[in-house]
Amino acid sequence: MKTIDTIDALEALYDAAVPNSLRKVVKRLTPHYAAWINTARFCVLTTVGPEGTDGSPRGDVGPVVRMIDDVTLHLPDWRGNNRIDSLRNIVRDGRVSLMFMVPGSANVIRVNGHAVLTNDPDVTASFEQSGKHPKSVIVITVGEAYFQCAKAIMRSELWAGDPAIDLPTAGQLIKEQVAEFDGQAYDESYPEHAKTKMW
Repeated sequence: MKTIDTIDALEALYDAAVPNSLRKVVKRLTPHYAAWINTARFCVLTTVGPEGTDGSPRGDVGPVVRMIDDVTLHLPDWRGNNRIDSLRNIVRDGRVSLMFMVPGSANVIRVNGHAVLTNDPDVTASFEQSGKHPKSVIVITVGEAYFQCAKAIMRSELWAGDPAIDLPTAGQLIKEQVAEFDGQAYDESYPEHAKTKMW
């Protein structure tokens, strides 16, 4: 298979960037970008570290991030599986990207920047839910933000399709690797179990 291994070869394949794709980039979160991000309850956090890259879904009952000012976002690290892949990466390499999505909207907002972690009690306590708070909060300094054109969502009909059926379940995915695992019991109990572990 022939590969593209130089920037010159890559750029020769494509036309020049559409001018508005460059003009739309902002260095601070303008009122319109702020309104969009404050509506998003879901994003994908991407980090990079010595072992490679990591993409982690993040969601919340309200805005998935809190805007502190026009260049600062706080993203609470709610309870999960304790792999802490994204957090390890941030400690070692603060480069991050966020992709915000809102059901029904064909646009996606992208934020690139730098992150650090804090476990400052005042910050973590400010995210209290049901008497619990995150162990750490990701503090993101915005480097740039822009919207992604709608074609990917339109092509995939992401929000228009029927619910997925006949997909392997989480229990089946684990059992495929761990033969003695009771995947069916896991799938049946997980919805109720998860309700007690959200925060």
